[in-house]
Amino acid sequence: MTAVRLMKPYITFEEVEADFRGVFDSGMFTRGQHVEAFRTELAAFTGARHVHMATSATTALWVCLKLLNIGPGDEVVVSDFSFPATANVVEDVGAKPVFADVSLETYNVLPETLEKLITPRTKAVIFVDALGNPTGLHEIAELCRSKGIPLIEDAACAIGSSENGQHCGSIADLTCFSFHPRKLISTGEGGAITTNREDWSQWLDVKLSHGSRGMKGVALDFVDYGYNFRLPELQAVMGCKQLAKIEEILVERNHVRGAYKAVLEPMGFAAQQARPDVRFNVQSLVFSVPSGCSRDGLIAGLKVRGVESTIGTYSLSSTTYYASKYAVNNPNSRWLEANTITLPCYGGVDVQMVCQAIQDSIIS
Repeated sequence: MTAVRLMKPYITFEEVEADFRGVFDSGMFTRGQHVEAFRTELAAFTGARHVHMATSATTALWVCLKLLNIGPGDEVVVSDFSFPATANVVEDVGAKPVFADVSLETYNVLPETLEKLITPRTKAVIFVDALGNPTGLHEIAELCRSKGIPLIEDAACAIGSSENGQHCGSIADLTCFSFHPRKLISTGEGGAITTNREDWSQWLDVKLSHGSRGMKGVALDFVDYGYNFRLPELQAVMGCKQLAKIEEILVERNHVRGAYKAVLEPMGFAAQQARPDVRFNVQSLVFSVPSGCSRDGLIAGLKVRGVESTIGTYSLSSTTYYASKYAVNNPNSRWLEANTITLPCYGGVDVQMVCQAIQDSIIS
Protein backbone atom coordinates (compact mmCIF):
# COMPACT_ATOMS: atom_id res chain seq x y z
CA MET A 1 0.00 0.00 0.00
CA THR A 2 1.30 3.46 -0.95
CA ALA A 3 2.09 5.46 2.18
CA VAL A 4 3.76 8.42 0.47
CA ARG A 5 2.10 9.71 -2.70
CA LEU A 6 4.09 11.38 -5.47
CA MET A 7 1.88 14.47 -5.49
CA LYS A 8 -0.99 15.90 -3.48
CA PRO A 9 -3.31 18.63 -4.81
CA TYR A 10 -3.16 22.09 -3.26
CA ILE A 11 -6.94 22.31 -3.04
CA THR A 12 -9.68 20.99 -0.76
CA PHE A 13 -13.41 20.66 -1.28
CA GLU A 14 -14.05 23.02 1.63
CA GLU A 15 -12.24 25.81 -0.26
CA VAL A 16 -14.49 25.54 -3.31
CA GLU A 17 -17.78 24.35 -1.81
CA ALA A 18 -19.46 27.76 -1.56
CA ASP A 19 -18.48 28.79 -5.10
CA PHE A 20 -19.49 25.40 -6.47
CA ARG A 21 -22.92 25.85 -4.92
CA GLY A 22 -23.11 29.27 -6.52
CA VAL A 23 -22.35 27.81 -9.94
CA PHE A 24 -25.01 25.12 -9.50
CA ASP A 25 -27.54 27.67 -8.31
CA SER A 26 -26.86 29.94 -11.28
CA GLY A 27 -26.80 27.16 -13.88
CA MET A 28 -23.88 28.96 -15.54
CA PHE A 29 -21.41 26.09 -15.98
CA THR A 30 -19.37 27.66 -18.77
CA ARG A 31 -18.28 31.13 -19.91
CA GLY A 32 -19.16 32.67 -16.58
CA GLN A 33 -17.61 34.94 -13.98
CA HIS A 34 -15.11 32.40 -12.62
CA VAL A 35 -13.51 31.73 -16.01
CA GLU A 36 -13.15 35.45 -16.57
CA ALA A 37 -11.71 35.88 -13.07
CA PHE A 38 -9.17 33.12 -13.68
CA ARG A 39 -8.15 34.71 -16.98
CA THR A 40 -7.73 38.12 -15.36
CA GLU A 41 -5.75 36.77 -12.43
CA LEU A 42 -3.47 34.70 -14.67
CA ALA A 43 -2.73 37.78 -16.77
CA ALA A 44 -1.92 39.84 -13.68
CA PHE A 45 0.29 37.11 -12.23
CA THR A 46 2.24 36.21 -15.38
CA GLY A 47 2.46 39.73 -16.77
CA ALA A 48 0.95 38.60 -20.07
CA ARG A 49 -1.32 41.02 -21.91
CA HIS A 50 -3.71 38.31 -23.09
CA VAL A 51 -4.80 34.97 -21.62
CA HIS A 52 -7.01 32.37 -23.30
CA MET A 53 -8.26 29.26 -21.52
CA ALA A 54 -8.04 25.75 -22.98
CA THR A 55 -8.90 22.18 -22.05
CA SER A 56 -5.24 21.17 -21.66
CA ALA A 57 -1.71 22.24 -22.52
CA THR A 58 -1.91 19.80 -25.43
CA THR A 59 -4.87 21.54 -27.05
CA ALA A 60 -3.20 24.87 -26.27
CA LEU A 61 -0.02 23.83 -28.11
CA TRP A 62 -2.05 22.48 -31.03
CA VAL A 63 -3.99 25.74 -31.36
CA CYS A 64 -0.73 27.71 -31.34
CA LEU A 65 0.55 25.67 -34.28
CA LYS A 66 -2.70 26.33 -36.14
CA LEU A 67 -2.35 30.05 -35.37
CA LEU A 68 1.12 30.01 -36.94
CA ASN A 69 -0.26 28.13 -39.98
CA ILE A 70 2.22 25.28 -39.53
CA GLY A 71 1.63 22.16 -41.60
CA PRO A 72 3.15 19.71 -44.08
CA GLY A 73 6.67 20.62 -45.23
CA ASP A 74 7.36 22.69 -42.11
CA GLU A 75 9.74 21.87 -39.28
CA VAL A 76 9.33 22.67 -35.60
CA VAL A 77 12.32 22.25 -33.27
CA VAL A 78 11.21 20.68 -29.98
CA SER A 79 12.97 19.88 -26.72
CA ASP A 80 13.73 16.17 -26.65
CA PHE A 81 13.25 15.67 -22.89
CA SER A 82 9.53 16.12 -22.33
CA PHE A 83 6.14 14.42 -22.31
CA PRO A 84 5.14 13.19 -25.81
CA ALA A 85 2.44 15.87 -26.18
CA THR A 86 5.19 18.37 -27.10
CA ALA A 87 6.01 16.48 -30.29
CA ASN A 88 2.60 14.89 -30.88
CA VAL A 89 0.95 18.22 -31.74
CA VAL A 90 3.61 18.89 -34.38
CA GLU A 91 3.12 15.43 -35.85
CA ASP A 92 -0.64 15.88 -35.86
CA VAL A 93 -0.59 19.02 -38.04
CA GLY A 94 1.65 17.25 -40.55
CA ALA A 95 4.88 19.09 -39.75
CA LYS A 96 8.16 17.44 -38.77
CA PRO A 97 9.33 17.57 -35.13
CA VAL A 98 13.09 18.17 -35.01
CA PHE A 99 14.37 16.86 -31.68
CA ALA A 100 16.90 19.04 -29.88
CA ASP A 101 19.09 17.41 -27.25
CA VAL A 102 19.23 18.96 -23.80
CA SER A 103 21.67 19.88 -21.04
CA LEU A 104 22.48 17.14 -18.54
CA GLU A 105 22.38 19.75 -15.77
CA THR A 106 19.25 21.84 -16.45
CA TYR A 107 17.48 19.34 -18.77
CA ASN A 108 16.75 22.25 -21.15
CA VAL A 109 17.79 22.97 -24.73
CA LEU A 110 20.88 25.14 -25.07
CA PRO A 111 21.02 28.00 -27.63
CA GLU A 112 24.04 26.50 -29.41
CA THR A 113 22.21 23.20 -29.84
CA LEU A 114 19.09 24.92 -31.15
CA GLU A 115 20.96 27.11 -33.63
CA LYS A 116 22.50 24.08 -35.37
CA LEU A 117 19.05 22.63 -36.02
CA ILE A 118 17.45 25.69 -37.59
CA THR A 119 16.87 25.43 -41.35
CA PRO A 120 14.85 27.43 -43.89
CA ARG A 121 11.97 25.04 -43.13
CA THR A 122 11.93 25.87 -39.40
CA LYS A 123 8.62 27.61 -38.73
CA ALA A 124 8.64 27.56 -34.91
CA VAL A 125 10.53 26.42 -31.83
CA ILE A 126 8.87 24.74 -28.84
CA PHE A 127 11.04 25.27 -25.77
CA VAL A 128 10.10 23.11 -22.79
CA ASP A 129 10.64 24.42 -19.26
CA ALA A 130 11.79 20.96 -18.21
CA LEU A 131 9.84 19.93 -15.10
CA GLY A 132 9.14 23.62 -14.44
CA ASN A 133 12.69 24.95 -14.91
CA PRO A 134 12.91 27.94 -17.33
CA THR A 135 16.72 28.22 -17.26
CA GLY A 136 17.94 29.67 -20.55
CA LEU A 137 14.52 30.80 -21.80
CA HIS A 138 15.57 34.41 -22.41
CA GLU A 139 18.58 33.30 -24.47
CA ILE A 140 16.40 31.01 -26.54
CA ALA A 141 13.89 33.84 -27.04
CA GLU A 142 16.65 36.20 -28.18
CA LEU A 143 17.97 33.62 -30.66
CA CYS A 144 14.50 33.03 -32.08
CA ARG A 145 13.90 36.77 -32.45
CA SER A 146 17.19 37.16 -34.30
CA LYS A 147 16.11 34.42 -36.72
CA GLY A 148 12.54 35.66 -37.08
CA ILE A 149 11.17 32.36 -35.75
CA PRO A 150 8.16 32.30 -33.37
CA LEU A 151 8.89 30.81 -29.95
CA ILE A 152 6.26 28.67 -28.26
CA GLU A 153 7.00 27.96 -24.62
CA ASP A 154 5.72 24.61 -23.40
CA ALA A 155 5.25 25.81 -19.84
CA ALA A 156 2.97 22.92 -18.93
CA CYS A 157 5.01 22.48 -15.74
CA ALA A 158 6.12 26.07 -15.19
CA ILE A 159 3.31 28.07 -13.59
CA GLY A 160 4.98 30.32 -11.00
CA SER A 161 8.50 29.91 -12.39
CA SER A 162 10.47 32.94 -13.53
CA GLU A 163 13.79 33.97 -15.06
CA ASN A 164 15.44 37.37 -14.60
CA GLY A 165 12.43 38.37 -12.48
CA GLN A 166 10.01 37.76 -15.34
CA HIS A 167 7.33 35.10 -14.99
CA CYS A 168 6.81 32.35 -17.52
CA GLY A 169 3.90 33.45 -19.64
CA SER A 170 5.28 36.86 -20.57
CA ILE A 171 8.62 35.92 -22.18
CA ALA A 172 7.93 33.75 -25.23
CA ASP A 173 5.72 34.73 -28.17
CA LEU A 174 3.18 32.13 -27.08
CA THR A 175 3.12 30.24 -23.78
CA CYS A 176 1.06 27.16 -22.94
CA PHE A 177 0.24 26.10 -19.37
CA SER A 178 -1.28 22.91 -17.97
CA PHE A 179 -3.58 22.45 -14.98
CA HIS A 180 -3.35 18.64 -14.90
CA PRO A 181 -3.51 16.86 -11.48
CA ARG A 182 0.31 16.58 -11.36
CA LYS A 183 0.69 20.36 -11.64
CA LEU A 184 1.03 22.97 -8.89
CA ILE A 185 -2.33 24.39 -9.95
CA SER A 186 -4.75 21.62 -10.84
CA THR A 187 -8.23 21.99 -12.27
CA GLY A 188 -8.48 18.26 -13.01
CA GLU A 189 -7.65 18.94 -16.63
CA GLY A 190 -7.22 22.34 -18.23
CA GLY A 191 -4.78 24.72 -19.82
CA ALA A 192 -4.11 28.28 -20.94
CA ILE A 193 -2.40 30.24 -23.71
CA THR A 194 -0.72 33.59 -23.08
CA THR A 195 0.56 36.10 -25.60
CA ASN A 196 1.43 39.77 -25.78
CA ARG A 197 0.36 40.16 -29.42
CA GLU A 198 -3.01 41.80 -29.95
CA ASP A 199 -3.56 40.29 -33.42
CA TRP A 200 -2.89 36.77 -32.18
CA SER A 201 -5.19 37.33 -29.22
CA GLN A 202 -7.99 38.42 -31.55
CA TRP A 203 -7.45 35.30 -33.67
CA LEU A 204 -7.63 33.13 -30.54
CA ASP A 205 -10.81 34.91 -29.40
CA VAL A 206 -12.54 33.88 -32.61
CA LYS A 207 -11.07 30.40 -33.05
CA LEU A 208 -11.74 29.37 -29.45
CA SER A 209 -15.36 30.49 -29.75
CA HIS A 210 -16.39 28.23 -32.66
CA GLY A 211 -15.36 31.00 -35.07
CA SER A 212 -17.78 33.57 -33.70
CA ARG A 213 -17.27 37.29 -33.24
CA GLY A 214 -20.05 39.42 -31.84
CA MET A 215 -23.68 39.15 -32.87
CA LYS A 216 -25.58 39.07 -36.14
CA GLY A 217 -29.00 40.28 -35.20
CA VAL A 218 -30.12 38.18 -32.25
CA ALA A 219 -27.68 35.32 -32.97
CA LEU A 220 -23.93 34.80 -32.95
CA ASP A 221 -22.00 35.93 -36.02
CA PHE A 222 -19.73 33.10 -37.21
CA VAL A 223 -16.99 34.80 -39.19
CA ASP A 224 -14.66 31.77 -39.36
CA TYR A 225 -14.57 28.10 -38.43
CA GLY A 226 -13.32 27.34 -34.94
CA TYR A 227 -13.10 25.03 -31.95
CA ASN A 228 -14.44 24.40 -28.47
CA PHE A 229 -11.62 23.95 -25.94
CA ARG A 230 -13.37 25.80 -23.11
CA LEU A 231 -12.50 25.52 -19.44
CA PRO A 232 -15.70 25.03 -17.37
CA GLU A 233 -16.67 27.27 -14.47
CA LEU A 234 -16.10 24.65 -11.76
CA GLN A 235 -12.55 24.12 -12.93
CA ALA A 236 -11.92 27.86 -13.04
CA VAL A 237 -13.04 28.10 -9.40
CA MET A 238 -10.36 25.56 -8.49
CA GLY A 239 -7.74 27.44 -10.49
CA CYS A 240 -8.46 30.77 -8.82
CA LYS A 241 -8.24 29.30 -5.32
CA GLN A 242 -4.81 27.79 -5.97
CA LEU A 243 -3.39 30.76 -7.86
CA ALA A 244 -4.16 32.88 -4.81
CA LYS A 245 -1.69 30.82 -2.77
CA ILE A 246 0.96 30.17 -5.43
CA GLU A 247 3.63 32.05 -3.45
CA GLU A 248 3.10 29.78 -0.45
CA ILE A 249 3.30 26.73 -2.73
CA LEU A 250 6.58 27.88 -4.31
CA VAL A 251 8.23 28.50 -0.94
CA GLU A 252 7.06 25.16 0.40
CA ARG A 253 8.28 23.12 -2.57
CA ASN A 254 11.70 24.77 -2.62
CA HIS A 255 12.04 24.06 1.10
CA VAL A 256 11.29 20.38 0.47
CA ARG A 257 13.77 20.33 -2.41
CA GLY A 258 16.48 21.70 -0.13
CA ALA A 259 15.74 19.05 2.51
CA TYR A 260 16.10 16.26 -0.04
CA LYS A 261 19.33 17.70 -1.46
CA ALA A 262 20.92 17.86 1.98
CA VAL A 263 20.48 14.10 2.38
CA LEU A 264 20.73 12.75 -1.18
CA GLU A 265 23.61 14.74 -2.67
CA PRO A 266 26.16 13.23 -0.22
CA MET A 267 24.87 9.84 -1.42
CA GLY A 268 25.75 10.70 -5.04
CA PHE A 269 22.36 11.87 -6.29
CA ALA A 270 22.43 15.00 -8.47
CA ALA A 271 19.49 17.41 -8.49
CA GLN A 272 18.28 19.15 -11.65
CA GLN A 273 20.02 22.52 -11.77
CA ALA A 274 18.53 25.96 -12.21
CA ARG A 275 20.50 29.17 -12.70
CA PRO A 276 20.69 31.73 -9.86
CA ASP A 277 18.45 34.14 -11.79
CA VAL A 278 15.72 31.48 -12.00
CA ARG A 279 12.94 30.95 -9.51
CA PHE A 280 12.14 27.27 -9.92
CA ASN A 281 8.65 26.11 -8.97
CA VAL A 282 9.91 22.51 -8.46
CA GLN A 283 6.96 21.17 -10.42
CA SER A 284 8.70 17.79 -10.33
CA LEU A 285 11.53 17.04 -7.90
CA VAL A 286 14.01 15.11 -10.04
CA PHE A 287 17.44 13.66 -9.31
CA SER A 288 19.83 11.63 -11.41
CA VAL A 289 20.80 8.47 -9.55
CA PRO A 290 24.39 7.67 -8.52
CA SER A 291 26.67 5.71 -10.83
CA GLY A 292 26.03 2.00 -10.42
CA CYS A 293 22.51 2.51 -9.06
CA SER A 294 19.64 1.03 -11.08
CA ARG A 295 17.01 3.72 -11.46
CA ASP A 296 14.33 1.15 -12.34
CA GLY A 297 15.40 -0.98 -9.40
CA LEU A 298 15.14 2.04 -7.13
CA ILE A 299 11.60 2.83 -8.29
CA ALA A 300 10.64 -0.81 -7.64
CA GLY A 301 12.31 -0.77 -4.23
CA LEU A 302 10.51 2.40 -3.21
CA LYS A 303 7.17 0.95 -4.29
CA VAL A 304 7.70 -2.05 -2.00
CA ARG A 305 8.40 0.39 0.83
CA GLY A 306 5.23 2.40 0.19
CA VAL A 307 6.83 5.36 -1.62
CA GLU A 308 5.47 6.43 -5.00
CA SER A 309 8.05 7.58 -7.55
CA THR A 310 8.48 7.63 -11.32
CA ILE A 311 10.97 8.44 -14.07
CA GLY A 312 12.05 12.04 -14.72
CA THR A 313 10.31 12.19 -18.10
CA TYR A 314 10.76 10.87 -21.64
CA SER A 315 13.38 11.06 -24.35
CA LEU A 316 10.89 11.76 -27.13
CA SER A 317 13.15 10.66 -29.97
CA SER A 318 13.59 7.32 -28.17
CA THR A 319 9.90 6.44 -27.94
CA THR A 320 8.87 3.56 -30.18
CA TYR A 321 6.93 5.76 -32.60
CA TYR A 322 9.45 8.57 -33.07
CA ALA A 323 12.52 6.31 -33.02
CA SER A 324 11.08 4.20 -35.84
CA LYS A 325 10.12 7.24 -37.92
CA TYR A 326 13.05 9.65 -37.45
CA ALA A 327 16.00 7.61 -36.08
CA VAL A 328 17.50 10.45 -34.03
CA ASN A 329 20.26 9.82 -31.49
CA ASN A 330 20.29 12.39 -28.69
CA PRO A 331 22.55 10.91 -25.99
CA ASN A 332 21.72 13.38 -23.21
CA SER A 333 17.95 12.96 -23.36
CA ARG A 334 18.39 9.16 -23.57
CA TRP A 335 20.66 9.19 -20.51
CA LEU A 336 18.26 11.37 -18.54
CA GLU A 337 15.29 9.15 -19.32
CA ALA A 338 17.23 6.12 -18.07
CA ASN A 339 18.85 7.69 -15.00
CA THR A 340 16.47 10.22 -13.43
CA ILE A 341 13.82 9.70 -10.77
CA THR A 342 10.96 11.90 -9.59
CA LEU A 343 10.37 11.92 -5.84
CA PRO A 344 7.38 13.02 -3.71
CA CYS A 345 7.38 16.78 -3.16
CA TYR A 346 4.72 18.71 -1.22
CA GLY A 347 4.17 20.19 2.20
CA GLY A 348 4.19 17.62 4.96
CA VAL A 349 6.00 14.91 3.00
CA ASP A 350 8.29 12.89 5.29
CA VAL A 351 11.60 13.59 3.56
CA GLN A 352 13.64 11.58 6.05
CA MET A 353 11.37 8.56 5.60
CA VAL A 354 11.65 8.76 1.80
CA CYS A 355 15.44 9.15 1.95
CA GLN A 356 15.71 6.19 4.33
CA ALA A 357 13.61 4.14 1.90
CA ILE A 358 15.98 5.19 -0.90
CA GLN A 359 19.00 4.13 1.13
CA ASP A 360 17.40 0.80 2.05
CA SER A 361 16.42 0.16 -1.59
CA ILE A 362 19.97 0.81 -2.82
CA ILE A 363 21.55 -1.42 -0.15
CA SER A 364 19.14 -4.30 -0.78
